[in-house]
Amino acid sequence: MTKSRSCIALVAHDNKKAELVEWVEQHHDILSDFELCATGTTGALVETELGLPVRKFESGPLGGDQQIGARIAEGEIDFLVFFWDPLAPHPHDPDVKALLRIAVVWNIPFACNRASADFMIASTLMSNTYQRKLPDLDSYRQRLKT
Repeated sequence: MTKSRSCIALVAHDNKKAELVEWVEQHHDILSDFELCATGTTGALVETELGLPVRKFESGPLGGDQQIGARIAEGEIDFLVFFWDPLAPHPHDPDVKALLRIAVVWNIPFACNRASADFMIASTLMSNTYQRKLPDLDSYRQRLKT
């Protein structure tokens, strides 16, 4: 599959949604050059409040985190911005951990708060075609066969 634009996934816990929308608004010009996708409620907020087109998945607790994780594994998502709330309990915490784990496995840059998102969006790598190094998983796959 050849993509014309890189895809950025946007995710935010309830207490962080307003902050993420504000961050997207601050970086509207840059983000409008990317394909955006998001979990359901977050995507709807970005679309409604900022007018940016967003491919929406399910809400996080209904499987949206896992849908985004699957797209990362399939090579469809290049960058994850996930403003998560470490001070609130989340019934779908295993899904959140799985999403962050899959981002690391597939060497996807991810920002987990506004500071890291600001640093990443300001990187010169955002305006160039970045060839991320894919992990060599052949040895892992071979172990599964034995």
